[in-house]
Amino acid sequence: MVVQGMTKMCGRIVIGIGSAEQKKTDENPFSAAERKEMIQRALQDVDIIPMFDVEFVELPDCPADEAWTNMVLERVGSIDKVWTGNEHTKKCFEGKIEVQWIKEVPGFSGTEIRQLMKKGGYWEEKVPEEIASFIKQTGRY
Repeated sequence: MVVQGMTKMCGRIVIGIGSAEQKKTDENPFSAAERKEMIQRALQDVDIIPMFDVEFVELPDCPADEAWTNMVLERVGSIDKVWTGNEHTKKCFEGKIEVQWIKEVPGFSGTEIRQLMKKGGYWEEKVPEEIASFIKQTGRY
């Protein structure tokens, strides 16, 4: 898990919940609150929370990249580095702050998991048990 590595390098971790205003879409089937809950459960499952200072910030979309980038930096406060696996996000922050690229972990793709959920495929084994349980409780999958 990327966040486990971050705990060894960072004193403070801020996790941005992107497209916070979106829910029940193909790309964002869960609300920002639901996404935060899933991340918290996954981090608690590996004892990152409460042992480390992890904050969550909801980040809505903006029509202009520069406005979005400035809004993110304002909302998250003082940070030294942005960690992302999203090419567009990387481009937005390059030249403004150090960007740490997160390589995709083979077999762990949010897009793939969402597609499996939508098609009724077997997605449960691709997420932690606690997350699968939470998703089933929402009644959507």
